[in-house]
Amino acid sequence: MSVDKEIASAFKKTCADFNVSMAATISKFMADYTGTAANRRHMPDYSTKRRRRAVIRKYIKGLVQIKDHEESYRDAIPANLEGSIVYENAEEAVAMLEEVLELLEAY
Repeated sequence: MSVDKEIASAFKKTCADFNVSMAATISKFMADYTGTAANRRHMPDYSTKRRRRAVIRKYIKGLVQIKDHEESYRDAIPANLEGSIVYENAEEAVAMLEEVLELLEAY
């Protein structure tokens, strides 16, 4: 089996960012894809507050990136479409992401 080098590199980096093994992630994907029970030993460990906070920090980092992309999308909408449903949806998405980030950062 061969995998595109760019995809493999991105996968490796993402697994490292979330502190999960590549093998565990692939195994979970295969279990989910085939509908078989996933092995519980591959689940992230949320047993301590420190570990939970570490995971939350990683999710915050990802959500900030999503919010930034959504803001860029909204800002790129032509002026004649401001006030349109497209613009309002983008504006609402940014507002919701900001609210979620505020709640997570308070934890």
